[in-house]
Amino acid sequence: MSGSSDSTIDSVSALKRIQSVINRTPLQKNARLSKKYGASIYLKREDMQVVRSYKLRGAYNKISRLSEDERAKGVVCASAGNHAQGFAFSCNNQKIKGVIFMPSHTPNQKIDQTRMFGGDFVEIVLVGDTFDDCLREALIYTEEHQMTFVPPFDDLAIIEGQGTVGVEILEDLPDVDIVIVPIGGGGLASGVGHYLHQTKPDTVCYGVEPLGAPSMKTAFSAKKPVTLDRINTFVDGAAVKKAGALTLGYCQKYIPRIELVPEGKVCTTILDLYNHEAIVAEPAGALTVASLDIYADAIKGKKVVCIVSGGNNDFDRMAEIKELSLQYEGKKHYFLVNFPQRPGALRLFVTEVLGEHDDITRFEFIKKTERERGPALVGIELRSPSDYASLIDRMKEKRFDFKEINRDQTLFEYLI
Repeated sequence: MSGSSDSTIDSVSALKRIQSVINRTPLQKNARLSKKYGASIYLKREDMQVVRSYKLRGAYNKISRLSEDERAKGVVCASAGNHAQGFAFSCNNQKIKGVIFMPSHTPNQKIDQTRMFGGDFVEIVLVGDTFDDCLREALIYTEEHQMTFVPPFDDLAIIEGQGTVGVEILEDLPDVDIVIVPIGGGGLASGVGHYLHQTKPDTVCYGVEPLGAPSMKTAFSAKKPVTLDRINTFVDGAAVKKAGALTLGYCQKYIPRIELVPEGKVCTTILDLYNHEAIVAEPAGALTVASLDIYADAIKGKKVVCIVSGGNNDFDRMAEIKELSLQYEGKKHYFLVNFPQRPGALRLFVTEVLGEHDDITRFEFIKKTERERGPALVGIELRSPSDYASLIDRMKEKRFDFKEINRDQTLFEYLI
């Protein structure tokens, strides 16, 4: 699998190679989304894969093709979580020693699952704040120990394996018009985009990245991979500082449009999928559905597949997901309020400033000194975003001195 020619990628053969270990995940028409967008919306449920993400496809395809010498020396990977699980499963299945590097912030659920899938055949090393940090350490370790590195995305065998998602989509829905794929490093987009173009070129493949980690879109603009100075790691399965050089080439050929989705919108989509369809999608898995508002005009009247790429969501994160969703929807706001030093000021705020359906969700005084009390940090949840203007008006009318923290990113990150 050396070189970069399209002819070296054969996802149909790859599917035959891996089909004994993967689930053929369902392609489900979603009535709610179809009605909402005036299109036939299907969900490709890779959250129902063996390791709860599509990553097993590429990892197993790569590892199963190693030489005996490469197997004997062992393999290494770097991953934000999902590639690690596919890698661990493959090492266990093939009885090969593997060392896995993961960012230190990786959710415990993904770490525990990786250990479970890998058994005695894998060792986990937590290092760095981002995927790119642990990638650097993994490559150093690979060189020092003369092992084989199994990349998460920038590799032909990985791309070929991920392309098997496209093979299944086209077999199940031959007249599909549009497929929307999430993009982190670009392996899935490259594989699916390549297969669809080769097999049914009139099918369009669109991409989606999180707003806080637009590595591929940035690379499109620069016409080369660019290392982003800073990324938001919330959508951990797609939080990559630098897109792959190989995947950039494929995405430039086969992904004509990439859109960015705010992390808060992703959170709202996670909650909607769970509440309406009982689908537990991880942030990266919800990206494609979250992008439907942006692609609404392009998909109208079309047969559209959204790849739900994974379901490794740690329920310890649900409070954070709800919080970010409420903020994005304009229903959750934070203020610093200087309450007048007079009796009844707090009662006045509660009875005459808060609206009938407003709710205080956080209240704490900030100390200046041991004896002196500073302003109060007040979190307020509204029933509707439209209630915000009247809340502000009432605070001004009652002459409360306040600062809107949501509008000050530095202060927000420090206090909230």
